[in-house]
Amino acid sequence: MKIEDAIQQKQFISEFQKAHINVLYTASFLNQKTLKALKPFQISPQQFNILRILRGRYPQPASVKLLTEKMIDKTSNASRLVEKLRTKGLVAREASDDDRRKVDVQITKAGLELLEQASTAIEQMIQKYGTTITPEEAGALNGLLDKLRWK
Repeated sequence: MKIEDAIQQKQFISEFQKAHINVLYTASFLNQKTLKALKPFQISPQQFNILRILRGRYPQPASVKLLTEKMIDKTSNASRLVEKLRTKGLVAREASDDDRRKVDVQITKAGLELLEQASTAIEQMIQKYGTTITPEEAGALNGLLDKLRWK
């Protein structure tokens, strides 16, 4: 569906404005799909992101600061997310041996198991992209999105 039809707007100030709105709209669309895929696992996309970061570092722990730096959604409160995951038994928190003010976070066995199942559900969702765009188009999109981000 064209962005013009999705938001019922016929004209844009420029192609850049149209692209901006299209990226925001599509990000929201994909986020809703991700929420739906993760619902059976009772975790949010942000919690899923933290579990993936921790799995990538496993068996090494990560500080909350590192999690915040690596997260896709930089506005998320990593401390709060970690605490929710801890109450579900998916991560463990301990005071750092190096610095008592720092907290080390590590994914648990239950976290690894849940992440494996949730990752399968997300991968099945992502595979549906192949019905609408080709791998070459996905590569071109990745290149354009990489170019769009500036520092």
